[in-house]
Amino acid sequence: MKAEIITIGDEILIGQIVDTNSAYIAKELNKIGVSVYQITSIQDERSHILQALKEASQRVDIIIITGGLGPTKDDITKTCLCEYFEDELVRNPEVLKHIEELFEKYIDTPISDLNRNQALLPSKATALHNEFGTAAGMWFEDNGKVYISMPGVPYEMKGLMEREIIPRLMQNYSRPVILHKTVITYGLGESAIAEKIEHWEENLPENVKLAYLPNVGRVRLRLTARGDNEEHLRDAIDNQVTALHEIIGDIIYGYEDDDPMEVIIGRMLAEKGWTLSTAESCTGGRLASKFSSAPGSSVSFEGSVVCYSTQSKTDILNVSEDLIKEHSVVSAEVAKAMATGACEKFHSEFAISTTGNAGPTKGDSEAELGTVFIGIATPNGAEAFEFNFGNHREKVIGKSVNKAMELIQQSIIKMKDAN
Repeated sequence: MKAEIITIGDEILIGQIVDTNSAYIAKELNKIGVSVYQITSIQDERSHILQALKEASQRVDIIIITGGLGPTKDDITKTCLCEYFEDELVRNPEVLKHIEELFEKYIDTPISDLNRNQALLPSKATALHNEFGTAAGMWFEDNGKVYISMPGVPYEMKGLMEREIIPRLMQNYSRPVILHKTVITYGLGESAIAEKIEHWEENLPENVKLAYLPNVGRVRLRLTARGDNEEHLRDAIDNQVTALHEIIGDIIYGYEDDDPMEVIIGRMLAEKGWTLSTAESCTGGRLASKFSSAPGSSVSFEGSVVCYSTQSKTDILNVSEDLIKEHSVVSAEVAKAMATGACEKFHSEFAISTTGNAGPTKGDSEAELGTVFIGIATPNGAEAFEFNFGNHREKVIGKSVNKAMELIQQSIIKMKDAN
């Protein structure tokens, strides 16, 4: 089965918000064997919406729409759907009851007629219960096609996908099996990896495809298998991953299909009852954000200090002023002292520190732009690593975060092996 995702909203087209809904929907559909053929973003404009629906119906089996279901006059998706299906709006009593209950329990402002009118749905639509909001989802079937409309609010859309849409698609439609395995590599660029695995790649089975997904500081290798027998496809991917390990096992650090790196690191720490803290300068809290956003991170992540200025490194982490004067704020010695200071401050077994010149100016150090020192503190002491990540600020920060993840994972593995 093929699907098309249509996002409605001028705010997307003018760059006011980023369309994260399409990425989530596509990922969830792919998990159940529905291929996304096209993603389209369109204006809140009647003719544009109607044309997009017509064109999508000629390409795919499932059309999924997000956006334009609010209570105000600029939200015209429902009226456009009525026109498209030659239908009319009718009041849905169950949706109205849900709206009134939400206002009674959670919303201080009085309910208005505009809010109640969100219970007006096309008569041909099956209402999909939106647990987290007042705009119901809608499911239409017409000429062998499925049309699904959801609100654009991300957490409402995700709730509908999880509780209503995915179960209905799985129950009512036969789909091929699509399996992915994404191998995460650190420390080697895309072209260098391609050269190393060229022979392996050329001999992949016909039903297994490889895609390179480069990012700052890492390259993901996504293996995709498509067919009818899940067991055979899983065996095929596992066999290829095993062969890949024999070639580049030294730079493979995990699998995206399982969990992101911060979750893997958190799990490794939790298994031993160890904890982690961070002391960040040039990365400005990016590492802490990653670790703290992972579910269950409070078990293993103690906290972070963003010591951006030179003085804050001394005041908060007790980095010696003499050390800074002698070696510069961007140095291995200061990186080690920052990591050690974080361990002491947060009483953690492990700590990561970052100090560097991300650009575009050099700040308090004369170190070359792109120079970054990453400090790693463990129960066995602290060490620091020097890198030059180029001259683009965002690239330097991104590479620093990914490299720090790689280094702390290596350190935890060494400590576990030693114990």
